[in-house]
Amino acid sequence: MKKLLDTAAISFGHYVRKFFEVIRNYSLFMWELCKNIPGAFRNFHTTVEQMYLMGVTSIPVVCAASIATGAIMAWQLAYQFGDMIPLVFVGMAVGKSVMVELCPILTAMVLAGRVGASMCSELGTMAVTEQLDAYKVLGLNPYKFLLAPRLIATVVMLPILTVISIFVGILGGYVTAHLYKEVTFHVFFYGVRMFYQDWDFFVGLIKAALYGYFIASYACFFGYTTHSGAEGVGKNTKATVVAGMTSILIGGFVLSKLLLV
Repeated sequence: MKKLLDTAAISFGHYVRKFFEVIRNYSLFMWELCKNIPGAFRNFHTTVEQMYLMGVTSIPVVCAASIATGAIMAWQLAYQFGDMIPLVFVGMAVGKSVMVELCPILTAMVLAGRVGASMCSELGTMAVTEQLDAYKVLGLNPYKFLLAPRLIATVVMLPILTVISIFVGILGGYVTAHLYKEVTFHVFFYGVRMFYQDWDFFVGLIKAALYGYFIASYACFFGYTTHSGAEGVGKNTKATVVAGMTSILIGGFVLSKLLLV
């Protein structure tokens, strides 16, 4: 029994030490990356290209997720309210929920799986095939030409995608409420406007920008530090998605506590 406890303690200590080592390496990596962000604007076409690849190409999947989110939210609220609460509150609840919480989080989750994994695997493949070393030999800074444009593009495009997601989510909620519960356009959007506050909208955009930072920073860090060939690429891609989604959930809760008081 004592031997088993000793082994468990040693394993736990190993993982704790490894965790703090990753935190230290991530902090140093991000410091170096942030120092090179101004240089990325001198090659802004690279950032624009990444905005297209990460943002514009993600619009269809974001819209699909948003329609489903708004539709499910409206149906559940209308069903739960029944004849007890006026259906005008369906629009109010859908508008508030998708604007502050659901659309920012679900859009970030979609991009964490789609963009974060793709970005990490791309950079990881470049790392294990020594393409990043080739950049350095040619006198090109990978932080400036590869990593900073990806970080900027994700932080900028995620709030834009969130705006689209909010619009589509509310529209999907209205269509569902109208078709299945006969909630009229006037009643639904009167509810949306009833308790609308500009601050709610900005909170959603602030969250989206933070989520974009999480997604891109983890993808760049784990991709850039990949080793051990194809196995390392798969391992770090999984770490990127897990770390990104965990940070999105925790960060969303913390920001809600700080900003919605």
